[in-house]
Amino acid sequence: MAKVGLFYGSTTGKTADAAEQVQAALGGDSVVDLIEIEDADALASYEYLIIACPTWNIGELQDDWAAVFDDLDDVDFSGKTVAYMGTGDQVGYADNFMDAMGQLEEKISGLGGKTVGYWSADGYDHEASLAIRDGNKFCGLALDDDNESEKTEGRIKTWTAQIKQEMSL
Repeated sequence: MAKVGLFYGSTTGKTADAAEQVQAALGGDSVVDLIEIEDADALASYEYLIIACPTWNIGELQDDWAAVFDDLDDVDFSGKTVAYMGTGDQVGYADNFMDAMGQLEEKISGLGGKTVGYWSADGYDHEASLAIRDGNKFCGLALDDDNESEKTEGRIKTWTAQIKQEMSL
């Protein structure tokens, strides 16, 4: 079985915590390597990727992701299977909830990455998102620990079961 590289950036620790929960749910460090995105060169080493990024300010990438965003153009994502997860605040930033996840998915899929792990937007309370695909699905797991922390564990459990199948883990 090929190992999964879970690349994340985290300022407050919420995305790092979620990444650790996803790693554990997928089988621990024997299955998933946790890598801070500052080590973006390692993206090329994995066939299976999970990209984890919070949305900051008004729909912006978190600083570590913003620093490497243009460098992603130099990575060959063709043949790579990629799942996305994001953290954000659907109430305080209802007009751009999960925008960072959508920006990363758009770029990486445009560079040949195959997206898996779509997640229903049902039950969320937001106005707009760059991460919405096909009408009512996020391009990955959307977590809101600011307003719905009680749902995080269940959402991670359900989503990781889904990507286990989609990545044949």
